[in-house]
Amino acid sequence: MAAAGIAEVSDATFEQEVLQSEQPVLVDFWAAWCGPCRALAPFVDQVATEYTGRLKVAKMDVDHNQATPMRFGIRGIPALLLFKGGKVVDQIVGYVPKETIIKSVSKVVPAVAATQV
Repeated sequence: MAAAGIAEVSDATFEQEVLQSEQPVLVDFWAAWCGPCRALAPFVDQVATEYTGRLKVAKMDVDHNQATPMRFGIRGIPALLLFKGGKVVDQIVGYVPKETIIKSVSKVVPAVAATQV
């Protein structure tokens, strides 16, 4: 379910891919059977594209990885956790508009000015 530029992370790779990342990381906790997760996926894909090089975006299938969601208290999906420096800095639970995701991400990743060359 991950698009180009989005990493699939697992319990085994979470530490290295997310917690030790130099860049802020947005992690989408999802499951294949979750309708709201599928509805949110295009927004997550768009954010990954718009923030290429400034934000790492990852997805974790909660059906195949239970330790990490439990560790971070994920009780409902979709859930988006924003990490910076190995710490959770924001959390979004449930289906939300893309603007809500952008607002969260913009707290840790400055927007690029449209006039920048």
